[in-house]
Amino acid sequence: MSETFKEIEAADAWQLIQQQQAALVDVRDIQRFAYSHPQDAFHLTNQSYGEFCDRYDFDVPIVVICYHGNSSRNVAQFLVEQGFDEVYSVRGGFDAWVKADLPVESGLE
Repeated sequence: MSETFKEIEAADAWQLIQQQQAALVDVRDIQRFAYSHPQDAFHLTNQSYGEFCDRYDFDVPIVVICYHGNSSRNVAQFLVEQGFDEVYSVRGGFDAWVKADLPVESGLE
């Protein structure tokens, strides 16, 4: 079990999601998440944490994304401390995700 999370680039995160069925969690506020978010992202908030724990086992790789890659570090470390084995924070956050031209969904459609 790791003691901390790893930081990865957005493209590497997408590859991990595709190849290892890693879970992608977006920790941005509801307004930003509703406007647009990475494809298939789970919106992780204090309120949705229970649902998150029901949905994902401790051995599922978890990729955390926020605005610019700062808040996701704190959440990633929290998840490691809760017992998740393999946790990643996306360096550069959603900005980097969009710049890498990775799939985005709009909540407004």
